[in-house]
Amino acid sequence: MVAGYNGGLELTWTNKDKALLSTGDGKYDYTFVDRADYRVSEVRLMHEIERVEADSPQAQPAGLPEPTTDNLLITGDAMHALDVLAKVPEYSERYLDNVKLVYIDPPFNTGQAFTNYDDNVEHSVWLTMLRDRIRQIKPLLSDDGSVWVHLDDAEVHRCRSVLDEEFGAENFVAEVVWQKVTSPRNDTTGISVSHDSLLVYRKTDRWFPNRMKRLASSNTSRYRSRDGDPVAWRDGDATAGKAATNHPMVYAIQHPTTGGLMYPTRGRCWGKAQTWFLDQMNEYAKYELRDIGDENRRASICGTSPELVKAAVPAIMLAEPLEDAAQSARARHSTGPWPELVFLDLDKENIQRKKHLTDDGRVPETLWFAADVGGSLRGKNQVTDLFPDRHAFATPKPEELLQRIIHIGSNPGDIVLDCYGGSGTTSAVAQKMGRRWVTSELIPATVATYTKPRLKRVVEGRDPGGVTTSAERVANGDLPPGMTPDEAQEFNRLLRKVGKVADVDETALRALRHATKTESETTTLWHGGGGFTHLEVRPSMFESIAGIVVLAEWATQGDLTRAMCAQLGVRYLPDGIFAARRGQVRYVVIDGLVGNSTISAILDQLPEKQIVEVWATQIDPDAEKELRIGRIGSRLTKIPEAVLDTYRRHAAKTSPFNRPTPAQEGPST
Repeated sequence: MVAGYNGGLELTWTNKDKALLSTGDGKYDYTFVDRADYRVSEVRLMHEIERVEADSPQAQPAGLPEPTTDNLLITGDAMHALDVLAKVPEYSERYLDNVKLVYIDPPFNTGQAFTNYDDNVEHSVWLTMLRDRIRQIKPLLSDDGSVWVHLDDAEVHRCRSVLDEEFGAENFVAEVVWQKVTSPRNDTTGISVSHDSLLVYRKTDRWFPNRMKRLASSNTSRYRSRDGDPVAWRDGDATAGKAATNHPMVYAIQHPTTGGLMYPTRGRCWGKAQTWFLDQMNEYAKYELRDIGDENRRASICGTSPELVKAAVPAIMLAEPLEDAAQSARARHSTGPWPELVFLDLDKENIQRKKHLTDDGRVPETLWFAADVGGSLRGKNQVTDLFPDRHAFATPKPEELLQRIIHIGSNPGDIVLDCYGGSGTTSAVAQKMGRRWVTSELIPATVATYTKPRLKRVVEGRDPGGVTTSAERVANGDLPPGMTPDEAQEFNRLLRKVGKVADVDETALRALRHATKTESETTTLWHGGGGFTHLEVRPSMFESIAGIVVLAEWATQGDLTRAMCAQLGVRYLPDGIFAARRGQVRYVVIDGLVGNSTISAILDQLPEKQIVEVWATQIDPDAEKELRIGRIGSRLTKIPEAVLDTYRRHAAKTSPFNRPTPAQEGPST
């Protein structure tokens, strides 16, 4: 029996209860450490390197989102960056429960060593790294937020097990397949891999995806008006869902010309309220609700027995003779436009619903082709175009891929987070799409060489590639009815091939080319603007000397005070001798000895009905008693011992084997 096993399905691995450290040079240390280790428990400080803003701020043209300014580029380990966002009040007030979309592209476990980061990470190390980052990300997510984890086939199956544990299997949304290459590798000894996977999880059931723009082919071929309706439509299913045992939406509808009874197909029910169906049928003839005692038929559809099916559910039946109803229905059918509930053929017992073209776009699908969102080669070319004299990343993602992810999972003004920033594709696209963003990158050289210069170009409007523009094929004249510009372009391509090998009349060829002439129309979607702040994670406030943890040399005076406020989760707001306050508690941090005289001075300035926590590097034993007597509930603790003890208590409380599963935690509120 695994320690802490709670009965749920879970993935176990070596040192699952441990934590993983970054060495700071872009490699992950393979030595696991206790979760109480100060190197993982400490909340680091961040300091500002530079504020970057557009030289000449300008508003986007009408219809395009405004540039955002409150964005963060962080140099440092994702472990520390995420902790700061969630635990330091200056940041947690903005980001805790507020991030709408997280995209992470963690190092794939493929055994390859790439130039810009170490990709040779054994399974247990990789899984621990992923699990801990997800655990830090989850509190930052809004209830209607989602996480998109980009993977190759080396870890995707294990990753899904971990994500099920952290989010709950019920919050799995989809596995998206992205075609990253369009031709096979002939040097592959097995099967050439053409795709990556994106695992999509929501935080709660409040998440809903934005819909995609409809395809031009769908607009013309699937949608039309057969009845004079001013808005094009297609026929859709009038049923929906799954029929439960006592479902009240399983009943008969009498056909207006044949008199036959129409029911939902087995296991399904009608897709809208019965009152709506009754109103629609009354457009064709006179109808009423009437109990026809059809429990046996309804039970068969619901997959149950007649005694268990919901009793006395009325059918929608004709309220006039069939001959009169048929005459009325045929007259209504011939005049048009038809009601929302339609009979494509009045002599067939088949009823359908109109699906108008004005519906809110196309539902996202799980198969994404390189022709639509680009492949690895396009991503590499985009980085090469920006940095022609530098070695491109091994696996940069095309901007079009991130554009689709960000569109589906967020809206203008929402916060997008990527804690494996790399060349900065996610944040660059987020900026161009009017989203707020936070990105962190472990390796300073990568930030200096790629991430920051790229983001500067985006803000300054000097990045013409990627999703800065959008090219669309449009007709140059009138195309044949039902033909899209893309179809016309393909027709012309094939026509040129035929003309080279076949004896075709040149006049006819010219006429065909003229009738299917198209051109590319380019729209600029990004004109520059906005800005971001470049921050850097500071070194630890602790260091280990001969196995003893002491304060680092820099952690003195005001710097020590700021660092301690970060550990305590309080905003640094100096007020005389007090460094911060939370509710009725004041905080004092002293780099030096605290004796009775210091306690007296603190108590003299402490407002009535408030208590104080004093953190000091040296303590006179009598001073602790003096404080407890002077203001009941106050306390005096020593740095760093008391801080390290706090880490140990917190680690014990949040151990992976002591945490409840998402199902045990209950629903989010």
